[in-house]
Amino acid sequence: MLRGGWSRTFGLGVAVVVLVAATWASIVLGINDITVGDVLDAVRGTPATDAERIVYHLRIPRTATGLLVGAGLGVAGATMQGLTRNPLADPGLLGINAGAALAVVVAMAGLGITTASGYVWFAFAGAACAALFVYALGSLGLGGATPVKLILAGAATTAFLGAITTMITLRDASLMDDYRFWAVGSLTRANGAMLLTVAPFIVAGLLLAMASSRSLNALALGDDLARSLGTRVRVSRAIGAIAVVLLAGGSTTIAGPVAFIGLVIPHIARMISGPDYRWVMAWTLVMAPTVLLIADVVGRLVAQPQQLQVGIVVAAVGAPFFLYLVRHRKLVGV
Repeated sequence: MLRGGWSRTFGLGVAVVVLVAATWASIVLGINDITVGDVLDAVRGTPATDAERIVYHLRIPRTATGLLVGAGLGVAGATMQGLTRNPLADPGLLGINAGAALAVVVAMAGLGITTASGYVWFAFAGAACAALFVYALGSLGLGGATPVKLILAGAATTAFLGAITTMITLRDASLMDDYRFWAVGSLTRANGAMLLTVAPFIVAGLLLAMASSRSLNALALGDDLARSLGTRVRVSRAIGAIAVVLLAGGSTTIAGPVAFIGLVIPHIARMISGPDYRWVMAWTLVMAPTVLLIADVVGRLVAQPQQLQVGIVVAAVGAPFFLYLVRHRKLVGV
């Protein structure tokens, strides 16, 4: 763990440099050879060569998607862990991604909506409804919404919503193909128009989450003590919940349900920076898109001429870490 404000600030600066390097690697590395000149020419104006078109139409939107989705899912996971005081909270594990996915499929299949500007509202509504349902289900019985009960409720809800989503997609072959590609988690679906539609919601969610970091420090001490310190508990939880819905709903809309980023990265950030959520949020904001972009680059390089979607690569790394958390959750609790 980094101790002292200077050491944490310096470490965060190094992490930003790594993020810049990962961003550059995401633009230039892949099946096609891209030079620095190709990137600069593509950014300056209308691309003329095939390499410049690849950069302008494919690599830059893909990298921008990775930055937005990584930051969104990572900060959403950190916020959820703080709000629920549950070290295993994550948009994927608590059914939020599944709710957003089902809502998008319903919009596509039932209403014929195929643009992000149309179904983004369904994604937000699905994420919000799933979050409320999981919390209500996990609150039943003695002890209220304990970490274990929330995880069980989230797993059951995710399975149920996933079954409904599969049932809908099986009725339409073309929809099934689109959904199967989207469900594994991919950074290749979003174009410039889709990013411009969804980005304001993710940015708004990031601002709300970062602004609530001080309240999360108080909530980590318990509701009674938080109230004694002047924290408006219900207002703080409402702001955090809105942030999570915006972040998870927007990220799922453009990339599909990418798992484990919201679970793993906040824990790594906490191990580095300590329990202060102001630092946890800052480190997560930088580290999550870095990890997602590196995973995407790895997926491009290890299976050439084919590609592994980023959701598969992240799951291969995140699943063992999740099992470690389940086994040692008392050691990593918030």
